[in-house]
Amino acid sequence: MKVGFVSLGCPKALVDSERIITQLRARGYQLSRDYHDAGVVIINTCGFIDAAVEESLSTIEQALTENGKVIVTGCLGAKADFIRQRFPQVLHISGSQAYEQVVQAVQQHLPPPTDPFTSLIPATGIKLTPRHYAYLKIAEGCNHQCTFCIIPSMRGKLASRRIDQVLHEAEQLAQAGVKELLIIAQDTSAYGIDLHYQTGHWHERSWRSQFYDLCQALGELGIWVRLHYVYPYPHVDTVIELMAEHKILPYLDMPLQHANSRLLKLMKRPAKATNTLQRLQHWRTLCPELVLRSTFIVGFPGETDQDFADLLTFLEQAQLNRVGCFQYSPVAGATANQLPNPVPANIKQQRYDQLMQLQQQISMDWLQQKINTQQTVLIDQIETDHAIGRSMADAPEIDGLVYIESPGDHLAVGDWATVQITHADAYDLHGHLANSHQ
Repeated sequence: MKVGFVSLGCPKALVDSERIITQLRARGYQLSRDYHDAGVVIINTCGFIDAAVEESLSTIEQALTENGKVIVTGCLGAKADFIRQRFPQVLHISGSQAYEQVVQAVQQHLPPPTDPFTSLIPATGIKLTPRHYAYLKIAEGCNHQCTFCIIPSMRGKLASRRIDQVLHEAEQLAQAGVKELLIIAQDTSAYGIDLHYQTGHWHERSWRSQFYDLCQALGELGIWVRLHYVYPYPHVDTVIELMAEHKILPYLDMPLQHANSRLLKLMKRPAKATNTLQRLQHWRTLCPELVLRSTFIVGFPGETDQDFADLLTFLEQAQLNRVGCFQYSPVAGATANQLPNPVPANIKQQRYDQLMQLQQQISMDWLQQKINTQQTVLIDQIETDHAIGRSMADAPEIDGLVYIESPGDHLAVGDWATVQITHADAYDLHGHLANSHQ
């Protein structure tokens, strides 16, 4: 029995997809890469911004056209009436984290094999990432009420996993060959607040379900641990100290979204009263190697020329290593849609171009400093005449790459390599193996 599966959206949705697929495989189902060869198709949707909604709807339409039996889950699935109105023939609709509902719907419309080989399921479950890295989701939902976001209405309030459960999964992944864990949640730095820092046991020690304890324990696994979606709260200082001790990667992904205090209040951003620039400077004092990544929104309703100028000034002063930028897009159900003074599309585009041009120069200047250094690189891809990997400063799919010339037969995907950097461009590094005489 074959099931088609399409996973859309962010890494958090990818983890949901992995859990659903693991349960299906445990029941004897196989995955199909072809709609026509599948008995039913599952689409894990994204509904965060208009472009993501359109992609989800287009995917549903294509699956219905080519297969006819479609089950919808994920963030957009929280709007069941909206989907039913557009596609009444969909078999089942559920929101995010509805693993059992999805499996039950599959079993209803495509009965499972009578003799599933459950022993073929690895202890780590089925992963959609390469074998050498994996996303580790430590919590669901979010307690914030950012005006541009509807995630809490889709995924609910913050619901942290117990620390012993998280550490057990992390250890299984490490034992299975994973060399990099990417820690994710809607607000990773809020981990454990809802559990009142409940204690769990791992390796004959007690650990609190709390951000610092989690990072300290993960640091004992001896693999790369990369933190995503962290806010600049004061308690993060102690985690930066772990980075300085090389317990976890000196890398922090912070979705700041803006730098102007008035705009941050309109957005209802967490830590909006924090002097972010001062905190970042403090972190770099604690850990000079620290790599900082963030994302920003330009063209938010009410953003003035001066507000945008404040953002550019912040970027010049903060010298963030990696930056992503989005033009504000109204999201159905978001309260920001009611804010006055929308920014015209052409102004959004101009601001986006200006911000990315500034950040490109910042990135280029930073990467130039890596020339003639040696970098530890995790190999992601082998090509005919070069290999592609990532340094500790590069998260998969969103940051830069390290291109390694003429690796010969010395490397395989998932290997570590020491690379001599010979040149750099705006976002990527280039070099050769350090023991090479090129």
